[in-house]
Amino acid sequence: MDNRGFQQGSFSSFQSSSSDEDLMDIPGTAMDFTMRDDVPPLDREIEGNKSYNGGGIGSSNRIMDFLEEPIPGVGTYDDFNTIDWVREKSRDRDRHREITNKSKESTWALIHSVSDAFSGWLLMLLIGLLSGSLAGLIDISAHWMTDLKEGICTKGFWFNQEHCCWKSDHVTFEERDKCPEWNSWSQLIINTEQGAFAYIVNYFMYVLWALLFAFLAVSLVKAFAPYACGSGIPEIKTILSGFIIRGYLGKWTLVIKTITLVLAVSSGLSLGKEGPLVHVACCCGNILCHCFNKYRKNEAKRREVLSAAAAAGVSVAFGAPIGGVLFSLEEVSYYFPLKTLWRSFFAALVAAFTLRSINPFGNSRLVLFYVEFHTPWHLFELVPFIVLGIFGGLWGALFIRTNIAWCRKRKTTQLGKYPVVEVLIVTAITAILAFPNEYTRMSTSELISELFNDCGLLDSSKLCDYENHFNTSKGAELPDRPAGAGVYSAMWQLALTLILKIVITIFTFGMKIPSGLFIPSMAVGAIAGRLLGVGMEQLAYYHHDWGIFNSWCSQGADCITPGLYAMVGAAACLGGVTRMTVSLVVIMFELTGGLEYIVPLMAAAMTSKWVADALGREGIYDAHIRLNGYPFLEAKEEFAHKTLAMDVMKPRRNDPLLTVLTQDSMTVEDVETIISETTYSGFPVVVSRESQRLVGFVLRRDLIISIENARKKQDGVVSTSIIYFTEHSPPMPPYTPPTLKLRNILDLSPFTVTDLTPMEIVVDIFRKLGLRQCLVTHNGRLLGIITKKDVLKHIAQMANQDPDSILFN
Repeated sequence: MDNRGFQQGSFSSFQSSSSDEDLMDIPGTAMDFTMRDDVPPLDREIEGNKSYNGGGIGSSNRIMDFLEEPIPGVGTYDDFNTIDWVREKSRDRDRHREITNKSKESTWALIHSVSDAFSGWLLMLLIGLLSGSLAGLIDISAHWMTDLKEGICTKGFWFNQEHCCWKSDHVTFEERDKCPEWNSWSQLIINTEQGAFAYIVNYFMYVLWALLFAFLAVSLVKAFAPYACGSGIPEIKTILSGFIIRGYLGKWTLVIKTITLVLAVSSGLSLGKEGPLVHVACCCGNILCHCFNKYRKNEAKRREVLSAAAAAGVSVAFGAPIGGVLFSLEEVSYYFPLKTLWRSFFAALVAAFTLRSINPFGNSRLVLFYVEFHTPWHLFELVPFIVLGIFGGLWGALFIRTNIAWCRKRKTTQLGKYPVVEVLIVTAITAILAFPNEYTRMSTSELISELFNDCGLLDSSKLCDYENHFNTSKGAELPDRPAGAGVYSAMWQLALTLILKIVITIFTFGMKIPSGLFIPSMAVGAIAGRLLGVGMEQLAYYHHDWGIFNSWCSQGADCITPGLYAMVGAAACLGGVTRMTVSLVVIMFELTGGLEYIVPLMAAAMTSKWVADALGREGIYDAHIRLNGYPFLEAKEEFAHKTLAMDVMKPRRNDPLLTVLTQDSMTVEDVETIISETTYSGFPVVVSRESQRLVGFVLRRDLIISIENARKKQDGVVSTSIIYFTEHSPPMPPYTPPTLKLRNILDLSPFTVTDLTPMEIVVDIFRKLGLRQCLVTHNGRLLGIITKKDVLKHIAQMANQDPDSILFN
């Protein structure tokens, strides 16, 4: 973000803006990442006239090197800027080397070294415990509030419908979800649940509760934590790539996101809690990082923790610890060393164990839609599985294009100024259309559970209303059998549900409330899969003598499992929207508890990705990153254009000369003037303006803080004091003000390329080293600079996209 001018009070503003909830706040640290002065400091306790700094007769060489002590703020970063990965990793190596050397000197230092090594695992344990606990709280609360829209338990208002009827003696097999203890709103208000008026009362109360929950959610987000809206995954991907968004993973965001996520899910909107749970887990990781200096003071180390926290979030969202680790590796992480892999697995394991201990659904499972299939699939079924993959790819491409178009309209028109009105309108439309259909009225997680279900003898669902229901000639397995009236009725309702989900999800995702995309995408695919599965089942029953069936499906056999088709369809649609592959397949087979269906899942996931990629290269999260203008450099894309560094660097031909600092000839006033007249994040330091020989690079923020600290704490520093970045003070005439040595904030090893370096190499350097900027030289002379923003703009320009869409540095 641009830095507007230089003011005398800006140092205090740097300090006051810092709090322990800010992602990038590192108070009290100024660790040197460059060469240290290897000459002994000159004696400051000098007799005589202390106002001299020159080398003349009777003067004293008094050098103001105030950076011998750490200065709060030096080495930190401004909001909406990118961290220097190389510097942060260098800092951590220096810190680790110092601790290792000291551990040989005393027992206390050895204990400190062991505790430092163990702190990472302790942090992972705490993240897993906190993430699992919050996920359990969210699941239980959302389940209760979702049922609250339809009625209340008279023996205890805190019971949801299932728990209310759990021990009731008046529950029938056909209506196991109804009992005298659970009263609908019409029973409470007009003392009956029969007739048109009772239906209208229940309808009205359903819509009213939905609007109330949605209004509370959007109001809390707008008033207390604007960053709590959306799924959070696009921003987390950007943060993990090194970008700074202060407060996005702070305490208020965590509290408000947890509360409003329950409200948003309970409102019945077409959204899920699984994506936002990743944001919640990352908030936990960031807040707990402040308990450990190793992570509080180093941005690269903190991002390793956030990668592990993302894995824990997916682990509790789907009950899939291994899938969570792979999701973090495949989808969100930018830097993922082997050590982070182990710790991610541990955090995901602890989070899943914690959620399992809470047992939010009362079925000893981590998710509501856990299912087990036992019927084997047959080779011919790969054809309908691939058809589902094609559908998932088409749905993914359609959803991304329409949702991005709607979100762009929201950002560029008056619509974006009225988030509360938008949420209430979408909620009202959703609730009014959802109530008449039992499959849209139930929560999306319950719908997916119903669709995944493999019909058994004890199932009373309409989807299991087959004729010859109790034919047990095949033992525990039920044979394929003709569909009854309930199945045909359910098919029509599911077809209407599919249309509603496809349309309403486009307008729901991106509103100013917590909204995940995993569950709505899976619901669309599961509905399509169940419809196709039932169709295949009936086809095999009535035409088992066809050539495609007679070799493996005899009459009376259990050939087709519609629930399996629903699961494959869910994977296909989720893959089409997010472009996940490996992690998606692992998450889905962890949901089913068996490895037998990996091939169908892989076939559907890969087909959906190929089809979606053919229609558009970006997944939904990358598309939202580009829409918001975040500086995210995608590691998966190849740069194939033949351009050179000189084509991208600034200044361009006919532009003003590059703004530089000289190593020993500029005064404090000169530097402050440059800072106030420019908005650059840093400045190259050269020997002189004539030679343009490069010395190093200094950050704007470090300059501002260092100069203001010197003015406050060092006597004699005035506007005419010379600033120098060399090891020794330049020769000065007598009676001049004290000089100011800033060598310790200078990066003496900035990355440089020549002007003829191909841009594909420059792009690779930025990707693999996480650079903020790279200096361009010609025959050793400084020519220009390339920032990460310049690289992203150039990539957008080469792809015929708007380069001005990249908003941040």
